Amino acid sequence: MTENEPEQAPEVPLLSQPADGVPEPLVASGELSRFVDLIAAGTGPVAFDAERASGYRYSQRAYLIQLRRAGAGTALIDPIELPALSGLNAVLQDTEWLLHAASQDLPCMAELGLHPPRLFDTELAGRLLGEERVALGTMVEQHLGVRLEKGHSAADWSTRPLPHDWLVYAALDVELLSDLRDVLAAALHDAGKSEWARQEFEAVRLAPPPPPRSEPWRRTSGIHALRNRRQLAVVRSLWHARDDYAARRDVAPGRLLPDAAIVEAAKAMPKRQADLLAINVFNGPRQRRQAERWFAAIETALALPDGELPTSTGSGGDGVPPPARWRDRDPAAAERLARARAAVSALAEEHTVLAQNLLASDVIRRICWEPPTPTTDAVRARMGELGARQWQIDLTLTALTEALQNAPAAETPTPGTPPAETPAEPTSDGD
Repeated sequence: MTENEPEQAPEVPLLSQPADGVPEPLVASGELSRFVDLIAAGTGPVAFDAERASGYRYSQRAYLIQLRRAGAGTALIDPIELPALSGLNAVLQDTEWLLHAASQDLPCMAELGLHPPRLFDTELAGRLLGEERVALGTMVEQHLGVRLEKGHSAADWSTRPLPHDWLVYAALDVELLSDLRDVLAAALHDAGKSEWARQEFEAVRLAPPPPPRSEPWRRTSGIHALRNRRQLAVVRSLWHARDDYAARRDVAPGRLLPDAAIVEAAKAMPKRQADLLAINVFNGPRQRRQAERWFAAIETALALPDGELPTSTGSGGDGVPPPARWRDRDPAAAERLARARAAVSALAEEHTVLAQNLLASDVIRRICWEPPTPTTDAVRARMGELGARQWQIDLTLTALTEALQNAPAAETPTPGTPPAETPAEPTSDGD
């Protein structure tokens, strides 16, 4: 190397195989019982992970469960063959469970009877430490100096038998989780954030299932390009027809009918099934086989009376409009939101934590749209109602209260000036 050549960083070693080899998935109750005995005799926390088939299946069930504990090694459990795993709870009732991005895996683990008594979430710990890149592989490389063999996170884990290289990937996901936990726990302690983490982990552990999303069809990709309420009705009808069919077949909805096809149908508003099939995205073999189903949904939407058409915009499901519309709807609320967001961002930078983890954007949004009396007692109570943890309230209460106090009042119209008119909601299917 010449003196002008930049010094290259040493290559990070790659961990391509688990230290104890790759176990075959457990598929029989006797195999599971033997591993339960092993893990009961192990020591320390237990690392868990779950693999789903998102993007392939409608359900979010687990198709593989991985766990590892010192003294017991790693097990891969096939929950299709062994759907009842609650026996693990009894032998791990006083044990800390380790997961990465626990909120993603806990629902499908609960379906199998798995409920952690205590939790440590390595991804969430990284966020509380201010780390922006919190993928497992990234964090393992940063904190442990090892690269993991990755590449199958988006695989169809409902596949049987599971390929060997997928099993390698699955076993590696829990191989170093305990080591990573120890490093992060020490960093949290040194930063004075251990109590923050305890409260956050407990909130994740006890979180109820999210309520059903209001008007989920409005999340159809490309829907913003539509011009009128009749077109929105077509989207809604096709979305529900697709969702019902996908649930029955346990297939990801987008694999049956892409969002782009729904939006194109809404733009074209076909009056005959032949018109539907003339649209490029509907003239393939798969869509032709289901043309009658899709056209029936379109006919339903086209036949709706005007009074049953969806509104042009949704409220977001909680009565709070998207922040982009606040300036027009309520300028004072928009000003409150800007001040609150700026205050939280400044505190997040000061305390080296990601802003969304210092205080959830939904909490800020709701408080600013319908603010409580701008006193610390009233704001504290409202934050608690919205799910803010005590450490978050302690850090943000004063700044958030001041943001609510200092937002300007709504402007008073100049005498003799008529109030601005609010555009009427369209009531027909015209452009």
